[in-house]
Amino acid sequence: MGHLALVMTMTAHAQVAPLPLWELGVFAGTATTPAYPGSSDRATRSLAVPILVYRGEVLRVERGDVGARLFSSDIAELDLGFSASLPASSDDLTARKGMSDLGTLVEFGPRVKFTLSRPAPGARVRLELPVRAVLEFNNGVRQQGYAFEPELGIEVRDAGAGWNLSATASLVFGDKDLNSYFYGVAAPFATVVRPAFDAKPGLLTTRLGLSTSKSITPDVRVFGFVRYEWLEGAANKASPLFQHTTGTSVGLGLVWTVGRSEQRAVGP
Repeated sequence: MGHLALVMTMTAHAQVAPLPLWELGVFAGTATTPAYPGSSDRATRSLAVPILVYRGEVLRVERGDVGARLFSSDIAELDLGFSASLPASSDDLTARKGMSDLGTLVEFGPRVKFTLSRPAPGARVRLELPVRAVLEFNNGVRQQGYAFEPELGIEVRDAGAGWNLSATASLVFGDKDLNSYFYGVAAPFATVVRPAFDAKPGLLTTRLGLSTSKSITPDVRVFGFVRYEWLEGAANKASPLFQHTTGTSVGLGLVWTVGRSEQRAVGP
């Protein structure tokens, strides 16, 4: 859901096996996305930050996530994952002027990942089923509900040419609290053009994504992604904060690895 997770996820599939246990580098990237699902306003985020990748048997820090892998086999994996998104000021959002800002969101919870097939060398079809609690950090910490995002994807890796490609399709569902966070309008914030609205649980958005990356040198990889959101069937389409039934996100950047371990990670 968030911009930080989206930008950092652009580094996914940045290596091919065997992988170092840890890597240290610099991430630089930019992305433009809707401010929130269904918003007519856009948010452009640029980041240049140091990154640490760690691929332990249990602790995993990579792909924009921090998680603990509880179980892993050739066809299934269970982990606890964490991700974050950047805040947005309501003063910058047409539909939300005068309302509370959208704070930094941190999501965490269990995720089951299945490998459905390996249709060719370097190719994998996968299914991910994450359930995450959502916390908002904005002058304190508040729980803002739960999200469920089943995702079907295919990954293709060409080790010889250095190319990686990933295509995904997912549905994002929110409970009443999470959907209220994005689309609810409490009575104190109601106006003539923004009537009070009581959000309900259900579908937030349908997403299609395509990302690719290419090794320029052994230490430098460039990447890019495009993501399309279709919200025609969203549960809260009637909200005055809901403005568009489609949305597109685009991003690009690079990762420069400045150091890596000689020791190899166990498993993917």
